Amino acid sequence: MPEVEIQTEHLSLVLQTPEQTLAAIEAMSPADRAEVSPDWLARVRSSSGPDPWALGFAVVHRASATAIGTCGYKGPPDPDGVVEISYGIHPDHRGKGYATEAAAALLSYAFGDPRVRVVRAHTFEKENASTRVLTKCGFRPVGEVIDPEDGLVWRWEKHREEAAEPSAAPDTGRP
Repeated sequence: MPEVEIQTEHLSLVLQTPEQTLAAIEAMSPADRAEVSPDWLARVRSSSGPDPWALGFAVVHRASATAIGTCGYKGPPDPDGVVEISYGIHPDHRGKGYATEAAAALLSYAFGDPRVRVVRAHTFEKENASTRVLTKCGFRPVGEVIDPEDGLVWRWEKHREEAAEPSAAPDTGRP
């Protein structure tokens, strides 16, 4: 699989190798590491090479070449064409629109795959920065669900037919 790097106005989303992803998890605090999905971690450990659906992306601020967060998918499109995104920006870089920019790039990349018809995200069941990010990206809340790892969460979705025009999409590096 070719190298995947998604360019946005301020960011580069750089696909990580399995080794880089595992090293980043090891570098987390024990509390943060406890939040990592065991199912996703098993997929990372079984990955043999770059895979945008299984491995995360480093969120790199282009002007400073500094890694400011991570983002990615929780797995490949399921049989119904659904993928779930996740993202996180280091505290020093929050409040600058970078989470919104990263989430929008993941959304565009996902809809560039014809198998994907819905992009999904989950947030804790209260208004917060992540709910604002998803709203800005055109996601709609669709209800509460019990996540096996996180408990009660709000489910957000954006359907392909609601996606922005392709000309507004970031450069995903796809032909």
